[in-house]
Amino acid sequence: AAPPGAVSFGVKHTEGVSVEVVYRGQEELGSALDGGTRWPLDKGTVLRFSMSQASSELNDNKVTVSFYAEEGKPINQTGVFLTGVGISLDVDADRDGVVEKNNPNKASWTWGPEGHGAILLVSCDKEHP
Repeated sequence: AAPPGAVSFGVKHTEGVSVEVVYRGQEELGSALDGGTRWPLDKGTVLRFSMSQASSELNDNKVTVSFYAEEGKPINQTGVFLTGVGISLDVDADRDGVVEKNNPNKASWTWGPEGHGAILLVSCDKEHP
């Protein structure tokens, strides 16, 4: 996706985004990337970005990649707007008949009448072939 003549790139991102660049098998994380570091456009270079929390509104985070010519002159920029979507499986973790979003027993399971944790029944049959 780099424009013709580009030999390196730099990355900027908003606070809600984690960014990694893997270059020659070594990984650099987000804060180092926003400091003006430029990376060569080599075949094995990988740019990864992710979000670890849900967004407060649509397109509230962004990653911008700037491309540079051999002399260090900026050629072009491209950007991606991101929206983090929170997904939660809410369960009756303590089996008292109430579904709670943040029950501490949600992450573990114990067998028996005094046990806790969700009991998940999965339907794996083919109702519609």
